Amino acid sequence: MAMAMAMAARQAMRSHITNTLRPNGSAQAPVLLHRRGMAGDHHGPPKVNFWEDPLSPSKWKEEHFVIVSLSGWGLLFYGGYKFFTGGKKGKQEEWRSTSVPDVA
Repeated sequence: MAMAMAMAARQAMRSHITNTLRPNGSAQAPVLLHRRGMAGDHHGPPKVNFWEDPLSPSKWKEEHFVIVSLSGWGLLFYGGYKFFTGGKKGKQEEWRSTSVPDVA
């Protein structure tokens, strides 16, 4: 009797393992798939580098748009600063020798 119960338990265990490992078994283990959300979904035209289409900022990559925009604003402010302050036109100090003259 004990031998029959051991064989029944062994057979039940074998069928349980077989069902969980078999892809179309009734007691299938959950399949975990990694999904990247909307990483592969492209909405609209593809983005390009700004030097490939310099006259269409709407087609540029976001990073390139930011770099070009910040560079342009920086040049505008620097140019305005230089224009309104006049720079350093001809404003040179004369050097006067304050040291003791050499006596030969």
